[in-house]
Amino acid sequence: MSTLLIKNISQLVTCDDSDRVLTQVDILCKDGFIEKLGPNLDATADRTIDGSHMLCYPGLVNTHHHLYQVFSRNLAKVQNMELFDWLKTLYEIWKNLDSDVIRLSSLTGMGELMKHGCTTCFDHHYVFPAHAGDLLGTQFAAADELGIRMYCSRGSMDLSVKDGGLPPDSVVQTVEEIMKDSARVIEQYHDPSYGAMHRVALAPCSPFSVSADLLRESAILARQYGVRLHTHLCETKDEENFMLQREGVRPLEYMERLGWIGKDVWYAHGIHFNDEELRVLAKTGTGVAHCPISNMKLSSGIARIPEMLKLGVPVGLAVDGSASNDGSSLMEELRVAFLLHRLNSSREAPTGYDILKMATRGSARLLGRDDIGQIAVGKCADLFMIDSRRLELVGSCYDPKSVLGTVGVRGPVDYTVVNGKVTVEHGRLTTIDEEEIAFQANRKCDAYLAM
Repeated sequence: MSTLLIKNISQLVTCDDSDRVLTQVDILCKDGFIEKLGPNLDATADRTIDGSHMLCYPGLVNTHHHLYQVFSRNLAKVQNMELFDWLKTLYEIWKNLDSDVIRLSSLTGMGELMKHGCTTCFDHHYVFPAHAGDLLGTQFAAADELGIRMYCSRGSMDLSVKDGGLPPDSVVQTVEEIMKDSARVIEQYHDPSYGAMHRVALAPCSPFSVSADLLRESAILARQYGVRLHTHLCETKDEENFMLQREGVRPLEYMERLGWIGKDVWYAHGIHFNDEELRVLAKTGTGVAHCPISNMKLSSGIARIPEMLKLGVPVGLAVDGSASNDGSSLMEELRVAFLLHRLNSSREAPTGYDILKMATRGSARLLGRDDIGQIAVGKCADLFMIDSRRLELVGSCYDPKSVLGTVGVRGPVDYTVVNGKVTVEHGRLTTIDEEEIAFQANRKCDAYLAM
């Protein structure tokens, strides 16, 4: 049994069903859940934190990442490429992944996420070189070391360059191999319980790197086990043209034919949906992970988020891979999303609070979770706090619901709490030696890029 008491929080944005903002309030966390919430709680705990002057929010939930890409960011040779050429070039690096790259890139990427208020990370890993070991087990171990809530995916690819896909032969597998290992991963790591720290989804990479058989069999297996489905979709016009030429239909219709639609499915990006496709997403409850910075960097386009929200399409926020974002801060993503849609949609754009809700409640919905994404009694004790007295926040905290989108916070948060445990304190990770991990990661990155 462990308990944490946060006293006298200045302003607490709950993101609950009533969109409440509470003032001068206490939170009591017990065994990873919020047990009490209210002013002047009569309680003691193993640890007490003074929340005076703090803005408190639900932990942010990242719905799409590629953590291994931390070791291939800011490379000059791909800076001006768009998606297909970018992928073909980087696969020649990614084919050399091993468990050390996965461990250290996961610690680095998830550590950065957590320092900026993220408490749950979904990672879309789909590169499995032969003899690389149990890469998802390595990721879960890294998450446990950090203390972050982790949602892994057993991604996959079965179409290499010789089959008309993009990746090299060495990182694709047969459908039989993928299905066998997918079942193993689910049985070994997926925890369906309320408040779970580990969950698994099945996530073939994209329609242009996997076969129809792989997509169909993944959907069948996922539903047998009761896990969710994820892939990239409608990210670029090149993808749309590729699918029209190969299959004679647009990407969403192709996926729908293979069983890839419904409340247990969410797509990364979703930029190039037409009006009718948006209505299909809304009607079926199929979700979209919005990745604004990645979409901007790769010149992919602007997702139709205002229309999606108006129609009721489930939408969450994500950083995408570090090689297409060059960072892992969902806090930065939040502000960029607000500004991007203000520029593109003016009065129709989501408010700062709408974007915060997207990164919390919306993201939790994509992951099929009702235990995270809000601060309420009985929910997971996942939250972060920012000292409102910071110089860069002077005069900006009159609307705490919107400030993260409109003004933004560029440095680390003051506290992050995951599962009732303090994982970031005064902007520093509490569970690992940041300097030592950075040293090890840089050394491994040098060796990896030199291969």
